[in-house]
Amino acid sequence: MTVHFIGAGPGAADLITLRGRDLIAASPVCLYAGSLVPEALLAHCPPGARIVNTAPLSLDAILDEIRAAHTAGHDVARLHSGDLSVWSAMGEQLRRLRAEGIPYDVTPGVPAFAAAAAALGAELTLPGVAQSLVLTRTSGRASAMPAGERLEAFAATGATLAIHLSVHVLEEVVARLVPAYGADCPAAVIWRASWPDQRVVRAPLGALCDACGAERGRTALILVGRALGAEDFDESRLYAGDYDRRFRPRGAAPRFPEGAE
Repeated sequence: MTVHFIGAGPGAADLITLRGRDLIAASPVCLYAGSLVPEALLAHCPPGARIVNTAPLSLDAILDEIRAAHTAGHDVARLHSGDLSVWSAMGEQLRRLRAEGIPYDVTPGVPAFAAAAAALGAELTLPGVAQSLVLTRTSGRASAMPAGERLEAFAATGATLAIHLSVHVLEEVVARLVPAYGADCPAAVIWRASWPDQRVVRAPLGALCDACGAERGRTALILVGRALGAEDFDESRLYAGDYDRRFRPRGAAPRFPEGAE
């Protein structure tokens, strides 16, 4: 018996890995975060599977479901939205499973920031513009931000920011970022990236609040950074015709001669 933690992707039902799909199909029990995981993924569950929406359950109640499956010897497909490595609440579940000796594994998923960048048709790291991406959020009732993890500190680097779980305080976010990025910095808000009702608003940072209007919702990602609108950037040396690399030796004395391992 194994509990399979599966990143169910950002919303579109076909943005799940083949491994994740196959694990769902092989698990007699499926626990899914119904507030964000599309129900279409449940079509992969085997006939007769026990399917439980965990959105209204406490952590203790979720663990009770897992314990019951463990006792019965049934694998569990545990579906979370996006990728499990950020803001998934997986860590606390794994800690309890380790304490009780219940086996588990983890299958990654397509993260929300990747789906948002795809919706913009944007590369978030461009040569000479930005080579770092910061995934962050603002403080909320469920989780406060550590003292050192401030938007202002991240903004001072000039990196592209992907700000999660914060569209409800968009005015605050903009006010904290404008001093570092400037009011003209490209920015965007993407609601429900990859879902059928996806909504995208692009605007300079200083005008972003007005562009988004009063109706904000909650399931949205804020992207800020010069890479979002850059056209005047260097091309990567990796693909330059004269660039000497292992798979394309160049010059009189290449670092990796043809035939060398």
